[in-house]
Amino acid sequence: MAGKKREIQLQAVVNSQSLWDEMLQNKGLTVIDVYQAWCGPCKAMQTLFRKLKNELNEDELLHFVVAEADNIVTLQPFRDKCEPVFLFSVNGKIIAKINGANAPLVNQKIINLVNEEKKIAAGEMVRPQYHEIVFVDPEADDGGEVLNESVDQLYSIAIIKPDAVLNRKSLEIKQKIIKAGFVIEIEDKRVLTEQQVRDFYRRIADQPDFEDFVLFMTSGLSHILVISQGNEEQPALGETESDPETEAKEIYEDHLAMVTTPMMRKKQDSLEEYLERQHISQFCDVEENITDVNHFIDMFFPDFKNMENLKLEKILALLRPALFQEKKEDVLKIIEDEGFKILMQRQIVLSEEEAQTLCKEYESEDYFGNLIEKMTSGPSLALVLVRDHGLQHWKELIGPGSVEKAKEYLPESLCVQFAMEDLPINQLYGSDSLEAAEREIQYFFPPQSTLALLKPHVTQEQREEILKLIREAGFEITQTKEMLLNEEEAEKIYSKIKGKDFYQDVLEMLSEGPSLVMVLTKWNAVSDWRRLMGPVEPDEAKLLSPDSIRAKFGRSVLKNAVHGSSNTYEAMESITRIFEEFVPENPEEN
Repeated sequence: MAGKKREIQLQAVVNSQSLWDEMLQNKGLTVIDVYQAWCGPCKAMQTLFRKLKNELNEDELLHFVVAEADNIVTLQPFRDKCEPVFLFSVNGKIIAKINGANAPLVNQKIINLVNEEKKIAAGEMVRPQYHEIVFVDPEADDGGEVLNESVDQLYSIAIIKPDAVLNRKSLEIKQKIIKAGFVIEIEDKRVLTEQQVRDFYRRIADQPDFEDFVLFMTSGLSHILVISQGNEEQPALGETESDPETEAKEIYEDHLAMVTTPMMRKKQDSLEEYLERQHISQFCDVEENITDVNHFIDMFFPDFKNMENLKLEKILALLRPALFQEKKEDVLKIIEDEGFKILMQRQIVLSEEEAQTLCKEYESEDYFGNLIEKMTSGPSLALVLVRDHGLQHWKELIGPGSVEKAKEYLPESLCVQFAMEDLPINQLYGSDSLEAAEREIQYFFPPQSTLALLKPHVTQEQREEILKLIREAGFEITQTKEMLLNEEEAEKIYSKIKGKDFYQDVLEMLSEGPSLVMVLTKWNAVSDWRRLMGPVEPDEAKLLSPDSIRAKFGRSVLKNAVHGSSNTYEAMESITRIFEEFVPENPEEN
């Protein structure tokens, strides 16, 4: 109980507009931790604040506050954001803002501002003319107008058609959409059902060639996008180094961008108009009517409304060899408890060059040579983690790169918890930015493609269930074709068994109706797809692998629902025969 009282005394609680206005009467510096009711204040920084309070011993000049954005009108722009935000108020003026729990930067900012206040009080300097940060007032006429419009036009639905996906125009279209200032909130590749096509395109159902159009739209993969008009968000602190001397100017400029962006949105073209101007509207159909958009979001992305406040981010994490050998299970348990999902993991012995790249921040230290030796001495564990605001949360969880800094600023971090005596560095690694994460994941988990086949006896309902299992297993469906596999086409997939006694039985089974042929892509795709399929005999699959596809949907050895390539060579041979235009994600597959 004593500890709890100290915590309350450390940070005053502000949870109403009247308390906010009262707080602005504070003399000196007030450090405000802005939080959402559903996620609470940033506990990681409380140790630092308590340390500064004790060391600076300036009760009249230094105050700490936690402010709940949900109930304070002034803080409306910070609602529905998970990343910590720290505001700095000097004599009632908000003069600086720091995004993220960047302990060294927050520490330096507080010390600088307190020292300034002491000099001003002593008559040694004149108070600087700070630019005050003024937040958007949602009650103001213009602000309310902008807010209402942004809600009404919040989302559009776009469908990139099968021919554009097949010809690999999806990336170009998405890049143009993003470049124009729109934001792709969520996306998925899938083969549309006949009912989905008829529903989405019901306005043109009376056109004479509509039935042919339905066949075309269900013939291959489409790319479905939920798109918003965007908001120029400020980059997360920690992705780039900040200069405390220029920070106030940058924050002011960032604030101007934040204030003017909504007004700019009013003049922005609709997505449909933009695609027409870019001459790509023939590849991509758009729905912008609010009622219809909401209907189609529910149809294509039923969980989207629950995910609106989430910002799922994938990062690379790495346990260095000593930690992997001694404390692997402890670390994995913490990762799970912190809400991360492990998408992929592998043991890897780093080369000297790889170790030097990952340890670049330590290359000026005298122990760098010893570090590289230890990094290459045994296997490290590489992980792909995903979580809401995963990048920032992982940084806060593991702490700084050196044990010394971690002990000073974040003593509860994993850096301190799993420190090793032989090296004064963090035994865990994490991506510095989302761009770096993408590169690192691509390097350590290079994508691989395999051929997959859903056989004719699989019903439409079963197809949907199998496709769901495929996505949940982390595969990307990069190409599809629905086709009747006659003898010539079947040979492109089953050439290995062409001379077998049962080959005619296979051809007869395939001739019963169209099959769905797909290219599935992910790291280790060939073996992972074979594992997901399960044993060839459905009865054996039910015994040995009851969650596999063949266990759930197979009827017999011939009608066992799915087929897949046995190895990477066979996969690429079959894929290039069926999908002549296919280009692998990983060039090494060639």
